[in-house]
Amino acid sequence: MKVLVVKTSSMGDIIHTLPALTDAANAIPGISFDWVVEEAFQEIPRWHKNVDRVIPVAIRRWRKNIFKTLKSGEWSNYKAEIQAKQYDAVIDAQGLLKSAFLATRLAKGPKFGLDKDSAREPFAAKFYDTPVSVAKNQHAVERVRQLFAAALGYELNGRGDFAIHRHFKPEQITSPYLVFQHSTTRFDKHWPETYWEQLIYKACTEGWQVKLPWGNPTEKERAERLAATHPCAEVLPKLSLSEVADILAGATACVSVDTGLSHLAAALDRPNVILFGPTDPGLVGGYGQDQYCLLASDYPQVDTKIEPAVFAPLTPE
Repeated sequence: MKVLVVKTSSMGDIIHTLPALTDAANAIPGISFDWVVEEAFQEIPRWHKNVDRVIPVAIRRWRKNIFKTLKSGEWSNYKAEIQAKQYDAVIDAQGLLKSAFLATRLAKGPKFGLDKDSAREPFAAKFYDTPVSVAKNQHAVERVRQLFAAALGYELNGRGDFAIHRHFKPEQITSPYLVFQHSTTRFDKHWPETYWEQLIYKACTEGWQVKLPWGNPTEKERAERLAATHPCAEVLPKLSLSEVADILAGATACVSVDTGLSHLAAALDRPNVILFGPTDPGLVGGYGQDQYCLLASDYPQVDTKIEPAVFAPLTPE
């Protein structure tokens, strides 16, 4: 059985789709998957052993210059690649108009996706041959698992398994370390730098090494400021997603803000404390073993001028 998965972004959403592939592989011997994914995240599907082919899509880049995309032949090449095979099922796990229009409708095979009452954008359901009803008030991982089970006709059992930790083989660890994942997209989702500094000091006095990843120049500057506060903190070099995963796989534990890398730590079954301020971890918190979501609003207010203020109650202590 050959299935095309459409899940283009974001990092966390892509990672949340992996357990559904494991379910299907356990239920249907010989099943394999192709996967349409945003080019920046194309490493992630390759980590799952049942993924044969990854088809990168560049929706974010293409929409900035549609004329250039058409003239360069990039769009026609992508269209030819997605239509190269006849699939037994095409599953749109994105539930958005962009995924339905730019990927699902082009593929050959019966099309499945969330129905109008279940999808984030109800009109996307118009592109599916078989819309599937999946209750919204549950974790994102469970919703995708249920969508795949309904589309492919098998019963779900137990907890979801990302099945990617075997892909990574961390180097021999000479000194146990923690990974502090300090960067995210929105300012108000950042835990205050002064709190990170205090936590680094506490970790270092307990004998830990601390590793600080980054993904762009602004994040690198923050990592360098944090590392300057204690010699046990190390700024990692520029790394690919797979290289970051190698680091996470070898970590004793992580502390993370609400970011895609926190979901990667969860998928690798690394003990992980995830810090939430303006967002609610209820339906998208860490899914995996030893994932601890701390919500700032659950703690009493403190009299301090901290920015972003939403995190003031969630102190290093």
